Amino acid sequence: MHFILKLSGWLLSALTFSTLIFIAIHSDDLYANNFRRLLNTSKLDFGGWIHGGATFNPSQTSGFNGPVIFADQANQFQLNQFNLFMRRPVASEGRKWDLGGRFDFMFGTDSIFTQAFGVPAYDVNSGEPLKRSNWDLDLCCASSKTYGIALPQAYLETYLPVGGGLNIKAGHFYTPTGFETVPAPDNFFYTRAYTLNVGEPFTHTGLLANYTINRNWLILGGPITGSANGGWDAGWDKQLENWSGLAGFTWTSDNRATSFHISGTYGNTSAHSNEPWGFYNIVLKRQITSKMLLILHQVYGHAGGVLLNNLKYTNTIKDAEWFSAIAHLYYDLTDNLSAGIRGEWYRDEDGFRNPSPFRIAAATQDVNGTAVSYAGNLSSVTITPADYYAVTVGLNWKIARALNLKWDLLRKLNIRPNIRYDRVDAYKAAAYRPFDGNKDQILFSLDFILPF
Repeated sequence: MHFILKLSGWLLSALTFSTLIFIAIHSDDLYANNFRRLLNTSKLDFGGWIHGGATFNPSQTSGFNGPVIFADQANQFQLNQFNLFMRRPVASEGRKWDLGGRFDFMFGTDSIFTQAFGVPAYDVNSGEPLKRSNWDLDLCCASSKTYGIALPQAYLETYLPVGGGLNIKAGHFYTPTGFETVPAPDNFFYTRAYTLNVGEPFTHTGLLANYTINRNWLILGGPITGSANGGWDAGWDKQLENWSGLAGFTWTSDNRATSFHISGTYGNTSAHSNEPWGFYNIVLKRQITSKMLLILHQVYGHAGGVLLNNLKYTNTIKDAEWFSAIAHLYYDLTDNLSAGIRGEWYRDEDGFRNPSPFRIAAATQDVNGTAVSYAGNLSSVTITPADYYAVTVGLNWKIARALNLKWDLLRKLNIRPNIRYDRVDAYKAAAYRPFDGNKDQILFSLDFILPF
């Protein structure tokens, strides 16, 4: 009952806030007009999205889609993301100084994957318990096992008219690395690739500078802190003495049809360890025709001297590596209907990065010297060195636009049917069957995104 009341309070507050903002923006009375003028004058922008869906998994009875996350619940509906944001957009060009920022609030089943969990319950090198970040790990809903709250972005940003233009963020922000990302509207498919799930960071805390050299070249970089995972997924109040670096560049062709991006992070794993933690990723985008887009993505990661306990290693300290290769192809069939296919190979070479089910492992806490997880039984979690293969096909259908519905809000509704096939092969280890006793699985999914 306490959980229900607490959850209802959070939802009521969030829904009330978003409803008031929506009414104020779309109403025609005097107060609403004054409010809109205030927003226009201050350049404040309020918005968000609602994202939910369901998967049908004929091979699963445990309630989880194996190591697949972002749509990890088998055979049931999940409200993945109810996201609200407040921002003041900042210029990225021109001769005038500008100041702004952004704050995001997320409720849903995806929250656990984008919280500041970069200080894990146990040190990855020694296995000793750690004091975790207080930013957003325990805001709500642990007794639900699936729903939670995350505060994935809270930063200030300034634009300085220096050279081609310099933007600087300070705070907590989504990583600029990779291709897929956490916010649902920025992805084509319901599920994400393993590479995003367990190969790259989700967020950082620190500084990030973007400098435009000319219309073809952009460089980025900055110091990041607050993490015991090499600068990944950090909070505000722990591991602040541990600093890592983030750097990269993007080249874009004159006709904007081709871009090439390299970025990565590097630093000590934690304040208690000088072992290195780093990764790089390469993203090549090519607009083949006005309707066809190709993306090639490659990742390599390394963590030094980690303590491994999996189906192959027991209390073994060694370096861990992971790498992947992904290809995306998208085609616009009409103005309102697009088709896509994604193929991926991901290797967790030492059984360090990809536990199944991931949610139960991510919810691990140290309670009086004992590891427990509010999301489920830790004894059900498995991991081993393995190669993961996944192929996903799907559609994006702007259904309201296609049917010429008049309400502007519904015209942004995106319906996404997907089919995904996964297979795993143990890498230099005993046979591995993380899909409810199987080496493979097929997922049928249907989800929606409603931006507002």
